[in-house]
Amino acid sequence: MKLSVGIFFGGFFAALGVLLFLVAFGTDYWLLATEIGKCSKAPEDIGKATFHHEGFFWRCWFSGKVVEHNSSMWKFWYTNQSPSKNCTHAYLSPFPHIRDEHNSTSYDSAVIYRGFWTVLMLLGVLTIVVASFFIICAAPFASHILYKAGGGFYIIAGVLFSLVVVMYVIWVQAVADLENYTNMKKLDCPDFAVYVRYGWSFMLAPIGVFFALLAGMLFLLVGRAIYLRSD
Repeated sequence: MKLSVGIFFGGFFAALGVLLFLVAFGTDYWLLATEIGKCSKAPEDIGKATFHHEGFFWRCWFSGKVVEHNSSMWKFWYTNQSPSKNCTHAYLSPFPHIRDEHNSTSYDSAVIYRGFWTVLMLLGVLTIVVASFFIICAAPFASHILYKAGGGFYIIAGVLFSLVVVMYVIWVQAVADLENYTNMKKLDCPDFAVYVRYGWSFMLAPIGVFFALLAGMLFLLVGRAIYLRSD
């Protein structure tokens, strides 16, 4: 009975972890940024802003009006976005960098850093898929080896995604060099301001880490229990 409960909750937490990881991986809302440049005095340009959002695959931006809150997350909701927006590969142009618009040293450093982040993300997704495969194969045969292997891979996936989250925080806080980007923009537009916050995709990743680690520990315990029963 206790073994069945452990398998059930392990599978439930694992499913949540996989779902959250895949959503975080596949959606482009790790970072949300709002650029406001109050340079033009034309009436039609008052309150205009450029909204950016980026993820693993794409970085997109669109124009819109700032009504109440400069950095409101709801402006980035699907139904509130402009019907036409521009997108580019996030790996080649991570915010705030645009390919061929920055000095080579700064751009190359950004791309190299994002390259490491990309590799960790892919390894995390691959690891959690392999872990799920082990658990699916373990269920019909009650194999303690497969349960332990699956649990171990879930824990590894949780650790990898933890590193992904930490690296992205370091990117936003230090490597992206938003202060220098803002100062450069202010040379042409003294009232320029950029508001940056973490998006929904980023917020889902740590929750997925928690469920993946929890599922991994449960499956390790299940594997041990099956092994002790077989003796």
